[in-house]
Amino acid sequence: MHLYVHVPFCARRCSYCDFAIAVRRTVPSAEYAETIVREWAGWQTHEAWAKSQDVDTVYFGGGTPSRISPEAIAGILNAVRAHRIIVGGAEVTLEANPDDVTPASATAWRAAGINRISLGVQSFDSRVLEWMHRTHTAEQVPAAVTALRDAGFDNISLDLIFALPAVLRRDWEHDLDDALSLEPEHLSLYGLTVEPHTPLGHWTARDQIRPLDDEAYARDFLVADQRMRAAGLEHYEVSNAALPGRRARHNSAYWRRAPFIGLGPSAHSGFGRERQWNIRDWAAYQRASALREPLVAGREALDEAALRLEELYLGLRTTDGLPLTALRPATVERWTSDGWATANGRIRLTPEGWLRLDALVAAVG
Repeated sequence: MHLYVHVPFCARRCSYCDFAIAVRRTVPSAEYAETIVREWAGWQTHEAWAKSQDVDTVYFGGGTPSRISPEAIAGILNAVRAHRIIVGGAEVTLEANPDDVTPASATAWRAAGINRISLGVQSFDSRVLEWMHRTHTAEQVPAAVTALRDAGFDNISLDLIFALPAVLRRDWEHDLDDALSLEPEHLSLYGLTVEPHTPLGHWTARDQIRPLDDEAYARDFLVADQRMRAAGLEHYEVSNAALPGRRARHNSAYWRRAPFIGLGPSAHSGFGRERQWNIRDWAAYQRASALREPLVAGREALDEAALRLEELYLGLRTTDGLPLTALRPATVERWTSDGWATANGRIRLTPEGWLRLDALVAAVG
């Protein structure tokens, strides 16, 4: 079993963010931990545990998980251990913003049981960070990595966003060089998407900002692929690259459709065909928890068509690929001849194929 814990709190909302967050000057860490522990206790009688007794990975995502106290993190992990075994060598990840990382916080996270950090860098360009409404500076990134290394973290992932509007004149290759110079074990690269109800969405609707065109988007993606491979990282999933043995085990579980439990506002849980998700808003989620009311906002069961589409999409987004029998021979031949895939025992998309992932899956789904 894999456990995701959604921490909604942020100091401010980034210009592109459409996630379920709660902007708070003061973070209610103790109250938050109490609600998570209460929800976790309720899962212990769920039928999903009949076949899965141990927890293989834990992921604190957000939001900005580094804004809750280390004591709250430790309390949640201790509550997990009180009911279930967190297996030896389990991957326990905390998403963090560079400005939250200090020698003291890094040491406290290690003591709490965190052994992997996903650092939300996004860019090393101060102008870009300001446009994104990020709370950290470029100078804080290497200092954060140093503090994490000194605290004993040997598994650090850096997040970057590419395909920014041309008007920003962002030097993508320079950002990649800066990230790789810090020698992270893992890199996550996400193309900028425009969500309607965000500052970026409003700027785009008013034609103040124009998204990068498809050709420039592809160029950024392929440059990143080349740079990461040259640095010894394996580009093992559309948005992720890692040193050998350092793939993100938690996210890889999603791509394999392994069972997972989500705790916290907006968190999703999945068991085979069955999916459910929690109340999105933090205040509403906390209120329901205090009143011992249901926290689940919705459920669904995937039908055969939806299940096939998901299996195709998840399989093709990683270098594990799919069995050749998952696709018609004519499709395999077309994709390989066009340079979108290779077919050595399994069909695997190339970086050029990943750029067309949605369209390719839709065409065969």
